[in-house]
Amino acid sequence: MTVHVFHGIELLPAATSVQQLFVLLHGVGATASDLLPLAHRIREVFPNAALLLPDGPHPFDGGGSGRQWFSIRDVAEENRPARVAEAMPHLRELVRQAQERCNILPQATVLAGFSQGAIMALEFGSAHDGEVGRVLAFSGRYARLPLQAPKLTTLHLLHGEDDQVIQASHAYAAQERLQSIGGDVTLDVAPSVAHELHHALAERAIHRLQSYIPMRTWQQAMKSA
Repeated sequence: MTVHVFHGIELLPAATSVQQLFVLLHGVGATASDLLPLAHRIREVFPNAALLLPDGPHPFDGGGSGRQWFSIRDVAEENRPARVAEAMPHLRELVRQAQERCNILPQATVLAGFSQGAIMALEFGSAHDGEVGRVLAFSGRYARLPLQAPKLTTLHLLHGEDDQVIQASHAYAAQERLQSIGGDVTLDVAPSVAHELHHALAERAIHRLQSYIPMRTWQQAMKSA
């Protein structure tokens, strides 16, 4: 087993055992600290949760102190899926080790991401169905629309209507595809919001976490009945 040293920010419950795990993935050219406002808001609502905010494994192509999950140099529709796939083993091991350290099962794990982090989170849900219970994808997209929907992971898409970096049409297309192939998905689009982790989207994500019952839970209840 390869043990990776964690680089980023950890917010752990002070005096109680961990009941949920949130792993938050930043966007390209950013760092873990950019997600602190979202992390603190989640912590207010889920005080017994552990929040891990890792830094991307690679320096940002554009220079500076920012990080990235995969290179965006000359990125195109044709080569994006391969770049995401190459970055996925690192993220999978990061999530697995976090679950092990916090003694948290996959169904109590939420993988959230913004922009490039959302791309990674969505593709994780497809590639490793059931290894996290939910995905929160803020202002993201699929590298390639899935042909098969995850059955054990619920997907929450959150997007700004005025996003000009990753347009909201990607979120609508993802919802349509996932629904057509039996995926468990929600979509919230905030008016007058651009490419940003807006508080309106954060509040909708929290609402979904608190109120949305996964489809698999309903199905199990119906079978039991």
